[in-house]
Amino acid sequence: MTIAYDRIGDGPPLVLLHPLGADRRVWDPIAGPLRATHEVIAVDLPGFGQSASLRHTTPTPRALAEAVAALLRELGIERPHVVGNSLGGWVALELALAGGAGRVTAIAPAGLWSAPLVPKPSLAHRLARVLEPVIVPAARTRRGRRLLLSGSVAYPERIPGRAAAHLVRAYGRAPGFIAVNDAMRAATFTALDRIACPVTLIWPEHDHLVERPAVLPGTVTSVALPDAGHVPTWDAPGALVALIATAENAATQPISAA
Repeated sequence: MTIAYDRIGDGPPLVLLHPLGADRRVWDPIAGPLRATHEVIAVDLPGFGQSASLRHTTPTPRALAEAVAALLRELGIERPHVVGNSLGGWVALELALAGGAGRVTAIAPAGLWSAPLVPKPSLAHRLARVLEPVIVPAARTRRGRRLLLSGSVAYPERIPGRAAAHLVRAYGRAPGFIAVNDAMRAATFTALDRIACPVTLIWPEHDHLVERPAVLPGTVTSVALPDAGHVPTWDAPGALVALIATAENAATQPISAA
């Protein structure tokens, strides 16, 4: 299958995987600083952005990771540092578990809940589709951006109007949203202690969507990202870039942090 991606910059490869309902443009606020020191590959996961949905298979996070692994093989990239947010964080962990990542930084990763989540109608996704005719004018105002994005972003007013409109439209238009959401909610990721490469988990302070687990393996580094929401790229871009750099420079065997 064809996976859409942007490939910019020079240096060690850094792969970026977006949250559920977003696309690769969610990384725009930090792609510039990252490309100064890395070859950055920002991916549209299957069923999102410009990437087609998976065919003939349930789009679980593991299946999405297999699709990303196939793309990396095509690009000649071996065991890169993979950064993912929410769903993208879970996909990054699956990629690492299969030996396809040299390091993982997962921001508010999905899947670490204690049990599968109950099925839930994708009401926000459907509402974004219904509201599409008014999204652009609403996103031009601070009040409109807050109404549209306050569930996932701590400071929606910091997002430029055009970027905010794109974010909401991508959420509503994603053809794979419902199937991926259902598959994600029906499972858990329980193999953190079996990942061989260094893993850093980043927990945004104002995230109201994914809870930080009470217990994590001692091989995992766990850090807080102050003053940011579930999708933190616009809330705290500088701090997020700094944490990614710290994760990359950490020792091969990370130490758990508060």
